[in-house]
Amino acid sequence: MKRAKSIMVMGTMSSSGKSFVTAGLCRIFHQDGFRTAPFKSQNMALNSYITKDGYEMGRAQVMQAEAAGIAPDVRMNPILLKPTSECGSQVIVNGEVLDTMRATEYYRRKQEMIPQIVRAYDSLAAENDIIVLEGAGSPAEINLKSVDIVNMGMANLSDSPVILVGDIDRGGVFASLYGTVALLEPEERRRIQGIVINKFRGDVSILESGLRMLENLTGIPILGVLPYAPIDLDEEDSLAERLTQHGKKQGAALDIAVIRLPHISNFTDFDIFDSVEAVSLRYVTHPAELGTPDWVILPGTKSTMADLRWMRQNGMEAKLLKLHEKGCLITGICGGFQMLGKTISDPHQAEGGGSMRGIGLLAMDTVFSTQKQRRQIQGQVCQLPESLCALSGAAAAGYEIHMGQSTSQGVDVPLLRLDNGETDGLCTKDGQVFGTYLHGVFDAPEFLQPILQMLLQKNGNAEITAQPVDRAAYKETQYNRLAELLREHLDIPKIYDILNQWESAS
Repeated sequence: MKRAKSIMVMGTMSSSGKSFVTAGLCRIFHQDGFRTAPFKSQNMALNSYITKDGYEMGRAQVMQAEAAGIAPDVRMNPILLKPTSECGSQVIVNGEVLDTMRATEYYRRKQEMIPQIVRAYDSLAAENDIIVLEGAGSPAEINLKSVDIVNMGMANLSDSPVILVGDIDRGGVFASLYGTVALLEPEERRRIQGIVINKFRGDVSILESGLRMLENLTGIPILGVLPYAPIDLDEEDSLAERLTQHGKKQGAALDIAVIRLPHISNFTDFDIFDSVEAVSLRYVTHPAELGTPDWVILPGTKSTMADLRWMRQNGMEAKLLKLHEKGCLITGICGGFQMLGKTISDPHQAEGGGSMRGIGLLAMDTVFSTQKQRRQIQGQVCQLPESLCALSGAAAAGYEIHMGQSTSQGVDVPLLRLDNGETDGLCTKDGQVFGTYLHGVFDAPEFLQPILQMLLQKNGNAEITAQPVDRAAYKETQYNRLAELLREHLDIPKIYDILNQWESAS
């Protein structure tokens, strides 16, 4: 059976541009007629996604699959680590929870994961022409080399050549690239077939002497310098630039604040807001940053109870309740939805055990279970109160990924009626507070626009139209822009040579 060609993208550090370059290569190979799939053996992220068949995977590989023109598949990310504390993570293997482990336990057991990784990779390689692999962090983390399954360890398992990416925007790019190469073993250095410098601002000619010196020092060709470009791709990392947006966008008619919880997850739920000209979306960490927004959203979180304690201790909950008294619209998604209820209980110690009082804006009780709910789902908005009546009947779709089950006390009205006959979410009878378990629900313009128009009318801007974009079509334009950027600034023919020559040399 013919096996796919492969190429791997590694970086000198986290957030150097590995996911960016991987997605761009996936789109280029797709445009050039090759069946292409992304692959990352181990991903650590709280931003995850549920596939159509109910499996959980990292969001970056979902984005890269879209760039490659194919549906996300859990085989693209066989191991996902979701941090639950400073030194522990929930370990998800092939889309299902294996266990929650401390870092030391996981490192002891990492080698057990290799057969799962190899099976997933081989299966994808049998169905595609090219696999574009992504590393994690840096391949020069010498303390982790003996148990590496995601950087040079994975390059060895897949026998892939490597492109090394460095971020010049943070400074020290030549030292980080040279130092990374210098810390590798000779056999590992042999795999690095090209270097890319990412996020450059200014005249590239001033880099020329440094580029030539770096080539001479490492013996590795420079494949190009990518300029800093405002291409809007889904991000999954806590270092994501959009999470640093604290100030209100100048001239925006609507001010929307998302509470940046310590364990915030699935913040891609709110990417759609950035495409609406009338909207300013910002992430806030301190109560003083909240101000007087039109809408406050509590996002998903991997640790609902811990993050609710954080809100209580730093004064964010008290500030939220004051905004509620003033008539601010308040919404919770998944873990944020759970926080808005009356009580949260954890009898099975999914989050450490115990119970606590919720914020109390929705009349419901949440109990954490041992099983994680994972599914894509569709439905319609129920008949809602007058302030949100324009939303009633709108189509709704998204995915669920949560451990808790929430039970209404019968005071509030259901938000959604799902296609399977169940209801999801709750809305207060005055329409001021609502919540749902569905991630991605805002991506549908027919769901989001009525809410935005209601808020515009409420704050005296009824003449403004807030029109969300078609999210799927918008993403396609961004992937094509990314491909154009790479074609213009990287030596794509050389990258094809690396693919072909490595295959013949292997």
